[in-house]
Amino acid sequence: MTIATNEAVTTTRSATTPGRAGAAGVWTGLRVELLKLASQKRARFALLGCLIAPIIVTVVLNGQQRPPKDTLYGRHIHDSGFALALFVLTFASQWVLPFLTALVAGDIFATEDHLGTWKTLLTRSVSRSQVFVAKCLTAAIFAVSVLIVLAASTIISGIALVGRQDLVGLTGQLIPGRTAVALVSASWATALPPLLAFTAIAVLLSVLTRNPAIGVVGPIVIGLATQLIGWLGGIDAERRLLPTTPFDAWHGLLTQHRYYDLITQGAAVSAGWIAICVGIAYVVLRRRDITGG
Repeated sequence: MTIATNEAVTTTRSATTPGRAGAAGVWTGLRVELLKLASQKRARFALLGCLIAPIIVTVVLNGQQRPPKDTLYGRHIHDSGFALALFVLTFASQWVLPFLTALVAGDIFATEDHLGTWKTLLTRSVSRSQVFVAKCLTAAIFAVSVLIVLAASTIISGIALVGRQDLVGLTGQLIPGRTAVALVSASWATALPPLLAFTAIAVLLSVLTRNPAIGVVGPIVIGLATQLIGWLGGIDAERRLLPTTPFDAWHGLLTQHRYYDLITQGAAVSAGWIAICVGIAYVVLRRRDITGG
């Protein structure tokens, strides 16, 4: 009688604490997804490329006699390692960062459809919603890792090979090396919100198309297209809503009188893209009949 009562109490407690069960399911799914991610050569090579490529680029640019003067901070890459780091940031935000995050986010759902493993995945003690959250968190973790490794390698290699000379600001002022370290690091950090927005776009394409190739290439095409649209004149209001515009938010940190409106506005725009893309992807996945795959 006591055993039966204890079992009833345990069942009642389990039923009345769905939050804990939900969190446990997400954690279980997250561990599985992170293990799968760690086993992917593509993800490992991407992080290795983020570590090595900036060193190679720094060596090549530092050896050039004629710097790319027509590019933001291109004319100063021989004068300061911080200028070189900002030059790489300008280039990376055009297509490198969207491509790197899409390597995982654009494939993380579509690969289950491609391999027909949804049915096997959902037979575990996790729900469809928990799997969705775990996969989105895995894609976000990879995006953050890519940005940290790429930024650290770029800044360190620039300082080591070019130097810690004063940085020329966007309004012509000289920024001391000690201050420049913090400002350049913060400039790279401002790329995180739009990077997560492109992660969400890749997730949406992965869910909608069920095609890993489209999920990976699609964000790059969208990024290049929105940049071309942003260069058009007379659309200042619309330009602010583009997912690529927040990549330029760091400009406000390098002026004589710093302003942070671009950063807060970019974070809000990126949050909007994330909410819309993740919301649509969740609804589509919840309604999809995947019992056959």
